[in-house]
Amino acid sequence: MWRVARDSGSLDLNSSYSYLLLADHFSDTCRVAVLDGRVVGFLSGYLLPRDPSRFFLWQVAVDDAARGHRVAGRLVDSVIDGLPGVDSLVTTVTEDNTSSRRVFQRWAAERGATLSEVTGFEAEHFPDGHEAEPLLVIEGIRRS
Repeated sequence: MWRVARDSGSLDLNSSYSYLLLADHFSDTCRVAVLDGRVVGFLSGYLLPRDPSRFFLWQVAVDDAARGHRVAGRLVDSVIDGLPGVDSLVTTVTEDNTSSRRVFQRWAAERGATLSEVTGFEAEHFPDGHEAEPLLVIEGIRRS
């Protein structure tokens, strides 16, 4: 997971330890995609503690070798289909991350859901000069 995040060029890279913790402690809500014995994609996320009907997708990334095969969408499918009590997905995505935004727009459309954008974390929330992370909200998810 750490390697795919590092090589993505668009994700904030967390420590390798954080990815190990996510994969272990949140194994019900994290996924990896494997091709020829190598991790080529991952999704990390968790149920919101205050509202377990909402899934927060923290990061999703796909290695260059596996792009264009709907790997990110299938990772989202796998998590959401495994969580029958979830009726919405939320995530933060910077405005310039058009590839992630396309993934979520396509996924919402495929699931007959609505996608809206609301204020998430503003640039001033980040002490390190990070740009704003608007919150994307996908509601009305149709089950496959």
